Amino acid sequence: MTSSNSASTKRRVFSGMQPSGEAHLGNYLGALRRWVDMQDEYDCVWCIVDDHAITGGGDPAELASNVIDLAVSFLAVGLDPERSIIFVQSDVHEHTELAWLFNAVTPVGELERMTQFKDKSQRFESIPAGILNYPILQAADVLLYKADAVPVGEDQRQHLELTREIARKFNAAYGETFPETEAIIEKDVGRIMGLDGEAKMSKSLGNTVAILSEPEQVWDRVRTAVTDPQRVRRTDPGRPEVCNVFSLHGFFTDADARADIDAKCRSAEIGCVDCKRILSDNIVTAFEPFRERAAHFRANPAAVRRILDDGAEKARSIAKTTMAEVRQKMGMDWRSSID
Repeated sequence: MTSSNSASTKRRVFSGMQPSGEAHLGNYLGALRRWVDMQDEYDCVWCIVDDHAITGGGDPAELASNVIDLAVSFLAVGLDPERSIIFVQSDVHEHTELAWLFNAVTPVGELERMTQFKDKSQRFESIPAGILNYPILQAADVLLYKADAVPVGEDQRQHLELTREIARKFNAAYGETFPETEAIIEKDVGRIMGLDGEAKMSKSLGNTVAILSEPEQVWDRVRTAVTDPQRVRRTDPGRPEVCNVFSLHGFFTDADARADIDAKCRSAEIGCVDCKRILSDNIVTAFEPFRERAAHFRANPAAVRRILDDGAEKARSIAKTTMAEVRQKMGMDWRSSID
């Protein structure tokens, strides 16, 4: 079954990102640059998932500003409200309604087997139910729009497979309703390691760079990056193939320049600081248009609000149609039995 999208013949994709402030380098390399490229090929729905954000706690006073900062990041990198639906999850209440209804077909055992549940639950003395049910809300996010596909990283493949299983179970119990959404995984990206060279890029771990950082802020972060652990002295030959900084050059430095850095690193003609400086300068250049667009939207907060409000209205139009079908199939349209 494919998505019901009468407004377009394009396949629909959905994806969301938690609001933790402005987007960072890992968000951009792992997701946002792909989302921008998808806008001409797909019918795109991009969501700021604030309902997900509260499951791990956090300061309520920061949530609203984090939503706006992420919205500005979305617009700065090139997500276009004329070509995509961009909205905030909590503005479309059907997300949480469908998540609740999916509890009727989702086995607890499947939730307990989720790798991310096992990892996240270790951080809590008393595990919030939202951590266990997080994948159900993810499934509702995707299936509410009957998305044909979701761009995901390898770490989200298990959750998407659960989404497909929930769709199958719902369809078996109540009749054909939802598609079995496919994963779109960019094969040549892999796991984006943080500047520490040990963990996935994360704002909370402090091992990344905010994409809207000023040039000196970019350098402050990049200069701390871990390089080849066996290269202790400037005169030691380096091994670019094991250097995380060199791997990041693959995203920001052209092939000829990378080949030159590779050769000079191996012969110790350049040191790690030189390599980091080139990377920092290239990141600054690549993100300059983002900083300019972000400045425009920060100076026009009413425009950001209008874009999010318009996006929510478009999203609700799709969501209401889906929920009307779901309620009817689950026997929750009691008014029709009186008419």
